[in-house]
Order: sequence, then C-alpha cells, then structure tokens
Amino acid sequence: PRPSSVRAPLVPRPLKMAKPVPESVLKKRKRNEQWAADKLKAQKALEAKAKTKSAEVFKRAEAYVKEYRAQESDLVRLRREARAKGGFYVPDEPKVVYVMRIRGLNDMHPKTKKVLQILRLRQIHNGVFLRVNKPIMNMLRIVEPYITYGYPSLKTVRELIYKRGYGKVGAGKQRVALTDNDIIEKELGDKTDGRIICIEDVIHEIYTAGPNFKQVSNFLWPFKVSAPNGGYTQKRTHYIEGGEAGNREEQINTLLRRMN
Repeated sequence: PRPSSVRAPLVPRPLKMAKPVPESVLKKRKRNEQWAADKLKAQKALEAKAKTKSAEVFKRAEAYVKEYRAQESDLVRLRREARAKGGFYVPDEPKVVYVMRIRGLNDMHPKTKKVLQILRLRQIHNGVFLRVNKPIMNMLRIVEPYITYGYPSLKTVRELIYKRGYGKVGAGKQRVALTDNDIIEKELGDKTDGRIICIEDVIHEIYTAGPNFKQVSNFLWPFKVSAPNGGYTQKRTHYIEGGEAGNREEQINTLLRRMN
C-alpha cells in the first residue's frame, strides 16, 4: 500500500512593511488632485455660462426679427393709408450711409486725401458705415468724385458683416474675422455695458444707428469687397449723369450685390 503523504504545517510569512512615501510625493498628489478638481469646476462653470449666453443670444435674435418685421408691416400699412387718401407716404430720413472708395490717388488734392484718411478709406473698394449727420455729409461732398455711397438695407448690412466682417482685436488692433461671439463680447461687452455681445447685436446697432453705433463702427475693420461683376461704367462721372461716383441712395444695395 502507498504511504499517505503528510503535509508540513503552514508557517505564516513575516509581513513586509510598506515603504514610506516621501512627503514631497504626497504634496504633489494632493496638488494634482486639487488642480483636477478646479479644472473640472471651471469647465462646468464655462459650460453653464455658454448655455446661458446661447439662450440670451437666441432670445435677442428673435426680438430683432420681430422688430424688423414690425417695421416692414408698418411701412406697408402707412403707404396703403396714404394711397387710400390720395396722397404719398414720405419715409423717415435714412440714419446710416455706406461709403465706398472707387478711385485711386491720381490728381488728388491733399485736403481730399486727408478726408479719405479720416473716413478710413485708404484703399479702393474699402467701405465703412457712417451715421448720417451734417458734418459727415459735408465731408462726403468734399470727396464725392472719389467715392460712391448710399443707404444700405438690412440684407446688405447683414451680408457684409457676416461675409466680410473683421474686427479690431487686442491692444495691437489685429484684424480678426468675426467667427465667434466671444470676440465681440470681449471687445464690446464692457464698452457698451453688455448691450453688444453677439453678431446680431452688431447688425442691429449698425442698421438702426443705435446709441453704441460709434463703438461698433470703430470696432469693425473697413470692409474690403471685390470689383463688381460687369465692371464700372465711368468712375469720374456722377451717378445721376450715368457714372459711378456720388450718392446713389438705395441703389448702393444693387452695386454691393455685384461686389460681395
């Protein structure tokens, strides 16, 4: 018969003591955990702020759309009422003018050159939005042979700012495309007491010539558009004589459609 095997009694091994962790490592772990918690907290705060801002921007855009539609319906109603009474409706004077340079430096008087510099029209096809008032119109008359201007519609203002809109950003006034509302809020939020925080605010302020028109206009870089499809007729001749220069009122919108 096979002898039965006898197992040896188990002897417990002595426990190894864990090596003490250096204090510097413990401090580093604690610091990293604190940083991670702070980062997560800041990220959640940013997400909440972005969500709130997005809702505010959407609410403002809806309010502006209602305002524009109300203006259009009021205009139609007033015209119909005037026609029914056998008269004519005379709309309000335009508040904003879009000015664009169409000629270069040839045969230019120094005073004319200085006025163009003040208007920020340093290159051909540069354009700016200006408030309609007596000093501005007097300056436009001085440089009229070198510019064309008119009264932009809401569609023109929106298309120019969305497609050709650049802003002065930072201390160096860098030319940065308006691709994010954060750029606008950072540059104009404090200057306008929070009234201008998104691109729809910029469009509304320019189109209605609001109280912050000056800040918004100075923030916008002069618009640079392309040459018009089909070219010009006669740059040196006034618009009412078949040329291109001078005031073309609402027809500036047709020209900008060919250039934008």
